[in-house]
Amino acid sequence: MRRMAAKVNHCCIPYIIASIRDYTNCHSMRFIIALLLLTSSYVSPLNNGLALTPPMGWLSWERFRCNTDCENDPENCISEHLFKTMADLLITDGYASVGYEYINIDDCWLEKKRSLNGHLVPDKLRFPSGMKSLANYVHSRGLKFGIYEDFGNYTCAGYPGIIGHQISDANQFAEWGVDYVKLDGCYAFPEDMDKGYSDFQTVLNNTGRPMVFSCSWPVYQIYAGIQPNFSKVMEHCNMWRNFDDVQDSWASVESIIDYYGDNQDHIAQFAGPGHWNDPDMLIIGNFGLSYDQAKTQFAIWSIMAAPLLMSVDLRTIRPEFKAILQNRKIISVDQDPLGIQGRRIYKHKGIEIWSKPITPTQDLHYSYAIAFVNRRTDGTPSDIAVTLKELGLVSTHGYRVQITTVYSTEDQHS
Repeated sequence: MRRMAAKVNHCCIPYIIASIRDYTNCHSMRFIIALLLLTSSYVSPLNNGLALTPPMGWLSWERFRCNTDCENDPENCISEHLFKTMADLLITDGYASVGYEYINIDDCWLEKKRSLNGHLVPDKLRFPSGMKSLANYVHSRGLKFGIYEDFGNYTCAGYPGIIGHQISDANQFAEWGVDYVKLDGCYAFPEDMDKGYSDFQTVLNNTGRPMVFSCSWPVYQIYAGIQPNFSKVMEHCNMWRNFDDVQDSWASVESIIDYYGDNQDHIAQFAGPGHWNDPDMLIIGNFGLSYDQAKTQFAIWSIMAAPLLMSVDLRTIRPEFKAILQNRKIISVDQDPLGIQGRRIYKHKGIEIWSKPITPTQDLHYSYAIAFVNRRTDGTPSDIAVTLKELGLVSTHGYRVQITTVYSTEDQHS
């Protein structure tokens, strides 16, 4: 069996594949993504018609947090102005054209108390036009609108939660034209979440409006020492969190990568069209990741079939980070219709290989996206050589290898 060899330096310059013996150079950690394509036909079963590929869009939390000071910081506070601005930029700056379609509000959009009739009330100063008007604006741009709430008595930032108001809140979301609901789990009992989250999904469905349901159910149970019933989670949630919030640092991204690699035997099987493991937001273009580290996050998230939810200021993002987020070839790996979550198939002395089956297929053989990652910190390039069989590439028909950089794609055959 022929061997695939690659020289990988530190940190990541993804989207480059070494063909059978193609070497590349850089002065930081090297990340290599290989798209090894066969031809074929595989039909994936669908679930409820929503989120058949991982949702893509923009989410406010990691970058803008709970900034409610519109008097002193009007351009960066959680307000209708911010979300309209980001909706506009998804269109004008090309993000929508490559698949980003959701504009998602996170915590801190509410008044501290409900109305006298028990309804949720958007902050009157920061959202003076109301949520229905904001949703209409987002829809007028050809995009979809997402909102945040919490399963508990309060949201994580102390605003009203849904407990005791599930039906009215779901109906309110439907009336506003919401397309996506993220339900957090602060100030709630994890042992109640199996029933609580499932019941709320039923309530959402009963509104008659299709709404993607993003759950925090598993992660709060894991924190409480409860083993989540992922079979039930996937029946009721389109996506779910199962590990820590991402922070604006490489250490945080690495910890998430480790969690998914270390726990893949328990969680990867539950991902597929309509139901996805969610490793949290993309922090590409903020302050904590280098250019090469940003490439790593984007490529590994795509290998993991993760939702691609940017949390960055699209007004000030540098062109090189924008190019990462708009890389069509890597996005196509994430959005592959098979919906199979990739796995870490090799880990030794700081070198990792990740592999994701993708279309097309032939004779029961998949195509694959293969990622080589060097996480060593000794500063010298590292050589790695593995057989095609060790990568799962056993087709006798050969492979078409796409060499994918941020700016271009070339094909080679072997």
